[in-house]
Amino acid sequence: MAGLMLPTLSGVHTSIEIAGTLAFALSGLVEAARKKLDAVGVCVVAGVAAFGGGTLRDVLLDRRPLFWIEQSWYVWCLLMVCITAMLLMRAKHFRPTQTSMQWPDALGLGLFAASGTQIALGMQMPALIAVLMGVITATFGGVLRDIVCNEIPTAFHDHHPYAVCAFVGGWVVVLLQWLGFDPDWVITLGAATTTLLRVAALYWGWRLPSWKLEGDD
Repeated sequence: MAGLMLPTLSGVHTSIEIAGTLAFALSGLVEAARKKLDAVGVCVVAGVAAFGGGTLRDVLLDRRPLFWIEQSWYVWCLLMVCITAMLLMRAKHFRPTQTSMQWPDALGLGLFAASGTQIALGMQMPALIAVLMGVITATFGGVLRDIVCNEIPTAFHDHHPYAVCAFVGGWVVVLLQWLGFDPDWVITLGAATTTLLRVAALYWGWRLPSWKLEGDD
């Protein structure tokens, strides 16, 4: 059975999808460089980071074709970004660090959280489900990136709010849409909320409670 099709996205929404894809691709590039992967490994890690969350969202919403298959130029852009970044990193002797990966990751988190939530709302999903689709879109690419690089996913272990930021940003999208704001402002403000919350959490060291067993320090 053919999947539901989303109405044509606005220019701002499309721009945010592109920016989010590039931001997560860059986070994947930095992580792959830290692991000293070869050119194929770099492209694969960047690809799963950029496309993983949106792919799972489209599968769960039965949205066909998948966004990067429908717009195949996303893949060409990813390949060009990977090649360019690898050349620049070698020429400039850039040293990738965990911190350098966090900033594009925070940007991608905000952009995809708002985009995924708005897409789900456009398909008439209930508010809670729409917000969860936003969280999945924003976090699952990073989870896959870390798993492929043999790391415990950042979203699960660094104790700084991550998925929680996406969850809050998704509810901002729902609220603003319910209040009748222009859709372009809805997605922009929702993305900004998530990204700023994540940046604030990193800057000020906000932490979530961790699971402790008896005898732990």
